[in-house]
Order: sequence, then C-alpha cells, then structure tokens
Amino acid sequence: MEKAVSHMVHELRTVRTGTASPALVENLDVEVYDTMVKLKQLALITVPEPRLLLLQPFDMSTIRSIERAIHESRLGLPPQVEGKLIRIFIPELSEQRRRELARVVKQIAEESRVRIRTFRREALDSAKKLEKTGVLTEDELRSTGEKVQRLTNCFIGQVDRQVEAKEVELMRF
Repeated sequence: MEKAVSHMVHELRTVRTGTASPALVENLDVEVYDTMVKLKQLALITVPEPRLLLLQPFDMSTIRSIERAIHESRLGLPPQVEGKLIRIFIPELSEQRRRELARVVKQIAEESRVRIRTFRREALDSAKKLEKTGVLTEDELRSTGEKVQRLTNCFIGQVDRQVEAKEVELMRF
C-alpha cells in the first residue's frame, strides 16, 4: 500500500502546474548509446526562473537525443537548443487545461485506490487461507480484517490528501 501511494506521488509530480520543476522531465527516457537512460543521468536540470527549466547535458553528443525525447513526451513542452544548453519554457496554463489536468490527477488517484484495494483483498484472502488451515481462529480472522481495513482507510486518506493538494496547486496559478 505504501508503494502504491509512493508511486502515485511520483506520478503527480509529472503533472505540470504552470511552474517549472525538475520532476517534470527528470525521469524521461532518452535513447542514447543504443539504450534507454533517464534524463537526470544525462543532464543537470535547474530552475533559474519560475517558468524555465534549463538542461545542461554532461555529454554534448546527447543533446539531440534529449531534445527528441522531450518532443516525444506527453508534456507538450517544446525544447529550445541554445549551444550547450536546452531551455524549456513553461507556458501559463489556461483554465480549460487546468481542468483537464485535474481530471488526469483524479484518474491517477483512482488507479492508486484500486491498487490499495487489491492489496487489501490479497491480505484478506491470505488471512482466510490461514484460518482454513487452522493457523488463525475465527476471532483472529475478524480482528485481522479490521486491521487491514483500517490500514486501507489510512492509505486511501493519504491518496485523497495528496490529490487535494495537487488540485489546489493546479488551480492556484
């Protein structure tokens, strides 16, 4: 359940909010040297201004591959190559685009909730098997079910809080 929440938080970082953040691009896969490498391993990513990402490749021969990966990503942010640097300007988000991104955030959250509920079901199934083999009593099974449900509620609450914070961030700018 912790991994599901952690994964969701990571996914939410990639949803742009109108301000520059290295998390928008750092995990993009770039094809270099006939293999896929994360962008953060190929370039220094800085935020010199609130609406600008600046990429400084460690190896200048990778600059075209990095540019291509950014173009092909779902970010919709055109990179500008200027000598040894790549600049990515983050445009202001329209109200309609903010609403679309809010829907994406809710979809990511629902996927996380489904994962958490799947883990709950697996835990309860394991407890039922233990009860059938005699390792757990019926009372222990009920107690275990209640504990698992409390954990589930706790993690779903974390998901809800993260989504609420992201929606506030989206609508703020």
